Formats: sequence, structure tokens, C-alpha cells
Amino acid sequence: MITKTNKNAVRKKRHAHVRRTITGTAERPRLNVFRSNKQIYAQLIDDVAGVTIVSASSLEKELKLENGGDKEAARRVGELVAKRALEKGHETIVFDRGGYLYHGRVQELADAAREAGLKF
Repeated sequence: MITKTNKNAVRKKRHAHVRRTITGTAERPRLNVFRSNKQIYAQLIDDVAGVTIVSASSLEKELKLENGGDKEAARRVGELVAKRALEKGHETIVFDRGGYLYHGRVQELADAAREAGLKF
């Protein structure tokens, strides 16, 4: 019997496995990454209080991106979320790759956030 695999369901299963060990606190919020085919999103989350502290996405007008689904967009979103996090006083974070492989756009976002001053 051939079964059709749902890539997003498999990703969510991986993400749930990672989330059992990673939790964002007020001192060390969680940097969550979500990527679609056309855009990339990042947000800093305090799981204890259940609030999003800062967020950034490739849809934002100030980034002036032509294509939101490439590595350059991921790099710019990483820099923007790091800048906003530092303005709010959060320097040390926990990185949550969202069930995606640490490769390509996810890696670019993480590297840009590190270069902009976040520690994880």
C-alpha cells in the first residue's frame, strides 16, 4: 500500500519533539522560525507568560524585498529580529528551528541574528 506523506505533518512531529526540551523564558526567550515557500517569519517568544516579545517577517515594508523566500530575505529578517530583540533588552536567546533542518534559509537567519548581536 502506498501512502502519501504530508511534509508539514512530518515537520510538526519533529517540531513537537524539539519543543519538549526547548522552552523560552523571560530571561532567555525562544527564537522561533517558520518558513513557507514564499516567505520567512521569526518571532521571539516567552513561553512562560505565553507572549510574543518581537517578531519580523519578509513581508515587512521596511525590508523592501523583491523575493521573500530566498536566503537574502532570511538574512535580512534575522538581522531585523535581532535588532528588535536588542532594543527590548534580550541578548541571550534559545533557537527553535521549527522542525526544519538547520540548513539553507533557517541557517542564514540564525547566522544573521548571531552576527547582529544575539547569543545562542
